[in-house]
Amino acid sequence: MKRVLITAGASGIGRAMGEGFAAAGLEVWVTDVDGAALAACPDDWRGFQVDATDESAMAAVFAQMDRLDVLCANAGIAGPTAPVEDVALEDWRRCVSINLEGAFLAAKYAAPVMKAAGAGAIVLTSSTAGLYGYPNRAPYAAAKWAMIGLMKTLAMELGPFGVRVNAICPGSVEGARMEGVLAREAAVKGMTRDQVYAGYAAGTSMRSFVQPRDIADMAVFLGSDQARMVSGQVIAVDGHTENPDPKV
Repeated sequence: MKRVLITAGASGIGRAMGEGFAAAGLEVWVTDVDGAALAACPDDWRGFQVDATDESAMAAVFAQMDRLDVLCANAGIAGPTAPVEDVALEDWRRCVSINLEGAFLAAKYAAPVMKAAGAGAIVLTSSTAGLYGYPNRAPYAAAKWAMIGLMKTLAMELGPFGVRVNAICPGSVEGARMEGVLAREAAVKGMTRDQVYAGYAAGTSMRSFVQPRDIADMAVFLGSDQARMVSGQVIAVDGHTENPDPKV
């Protein structure tokens, strides 16, 4: 049985990824900071309550692995919503750390396992913010943009060992995290939550938000043999963003 490890895998996009990989027949390992969410995961998943930026804790998880076929470096937070002059350095560092350093640490410890096997797939969860940027979201956009550079570099380093690396860029995904973004952006712009929601939807060709399962389906594909020659790619799952900052 193949094995997948998903960081921040107990809820939201990560939980959907776990369900997708389980349905595809993989053994699912997840890390998450939320112990209650981990406890609610299926009994046959192996869960670890770990902060994705805690190197010693992450190393301990990987030390228990004799194989790893797919890594989904999915841990991340939305960070603050504010003009750059109002962003506290502490908030900037926390956002960049969880999104970027979390992906780096997961890849750092997955790489030796996959190189030894001569195969593997790494999927980073970036964002359309890593393609376009977003006003009032400087820490998040910077981190997600940097994750694409990390992905490209990893694809070059690991490709000769049979390891593929790609990045998914979700658009606006329905869920608790996005609800927080909508509320904070509404406050900054002097709009209602529903007005901001409508604006995000209107900014895509498909005029809709993305569901967690849409991201999960792409991750399962990228982790599968069907994508055996897909590496170094940035794949948006966003309904096609036409305008990253629509004014509705």
